[in-house]
Amino acid sequence: MQEVSNRMYMGSESRGASPAVGIILMVAIVVIIAAVISVSSFGFLGNLRDPAPNIAAASGDLTTQSGNGGGIVLLTHKGGDSVRVADLEIGVRAECKSGTKRGRIVNLPAGSENAIRASDGQIEGDNIFDESYLKTIDNGVDRVNDGGALLKNRYSASSTILFRIPKSKCELTPGSEVSVQVVHTPSQSVILRKQMTA
Repeated sequence: MQEVSNRMYMGSESRGASPAVGIILMVAIVVIIAAVISVSSFGFLGNLRDPAPNIAAASGDLTTQSGNGGGIVLLTHKGGDSVRVADLEIGVRAECKSGTKRGRIVNLPAGSENAIRASDGQIEGDNIFDESYLKTIDNGVDRVNDGGALLKNRYSASSTILFRIPKSKCELTPGSEVSVQVVHTPSQSVILRKQMTA
């Protein structure tokens, strides 16, 4: 009888330990799942891009220069968010007399001698840009007299991005199209798109 009661006592003790072990295992599993979910969520959120600024209104003009065969591109910010010039890249597609060319202005604002220059690493693709001092280029238009936004820290309402496509690099004939995209690099979003005709 003593032996039977000892067996019963030992059996009930082992049964009492099973629920405690089960609860500990369940808590451990929940903690591990929570850790995996939080790590994957934070990893996913880290890959999200910054929101793109909104330029609500802007104009795009191509001022052709008679006798020059080139033109000055003007992109005037008329309303919306102010954007750091250092966060911008400008892509240009131009129908030149010799064929279509594509170039990009990068690493802004303007570099040495307040100009956009290939030697400063600011031009990629086809170099269809005038590398002169931007305050000299603005002499070809009436409404800009400070070299434009590429010399400044911010592109904001009433400021104008200005650059020239010279005849020596891309001769524009009447009816030639010039398409420009301004890209906000942190969000990789096109924030301004204009198509102009010579």
